Amino acid sequence: MSAPTATEPAAATLIRIRLNLENRDIRRNVDRPASLHKTVMLLAPEGMGGNPRQDAGLLFRLEHATRTMPPTLLVQSRMPPDFTRLPPGCGAVETRDLAPLLAALTTGRRVRYRITANPSTRYTVKKEEDADAAPFFPAAKPRRTDVPLDGDDALAWWQRKATHAGLDVHSAALTPLPRSRRAITRWHEGGRQPDTFWCALRRFDGEATIADADQLRRAVLTGIGRGKAYGAGLLSLAPA
Repeated sequence: MSAPTATEPAAATLIRIRLNLENRDIRRNVDRPASLHKTVMLLAPEGMGGNPRQDAGLLFRLEHATRTMPPTLLVQSRMPPDFTRLPPGCGAVETRDLAPLLAALTTGRRVRYRITANPSTRYTVKKEEDADAAPFFPAAKPRRTDVPLDGDDALAWWQRKATHAGLDVHSAALTPLPRSRRAITRWHEGGRQPDTFWCALRRFDGEATIADADQLRRAVLTGIGRGKAYGAGLLSLAPA
């Protein structure tokens, strides 16, 4: 499913799950992005094709616990979610139609934003650097790996992504998230060539002005950056 164009109605649902830490399975998996991904995918309709997360427009972000609130799983979906498939005792569920928010995004409007993202740069390992892997991957091409960015490099990454998403950023606070760095191996077709994917989640908060409302709506619906299956890319907006 592709994102709606500027002339098509935008449909999306925001799901808020206040996770029940008295549930042992939830407590064990709350800081495991891959486990949260499996929980989120239960909301997608059964029988979808080879890219169910993308086709359903599923994005998610974990909001960590505060003194007064349990950890909260925010999920965005462009298809009606199936709550019957969630595990029993997962937590209290609330939903919100995002169509009014998307319709209210107008060029020139000032907004507050929050996004947990995976700021990274792609690096290609040359064949001579990959000699140790040759016996296992004799037909391997140069291997790719995503290198996480921190500090000023991560902020510069966000500035570029935000501009491309239709935002003119005025302020940006960077928060590294606890226990969010994961090394994930992804295999190419045929199982020969692995990519090392570092998922190092960082939260960005601040204020911005909408420079291109159509671009911003597409970014909200499709997410920003890599690592969407591991809790990155969901952009939240509110009036400033």
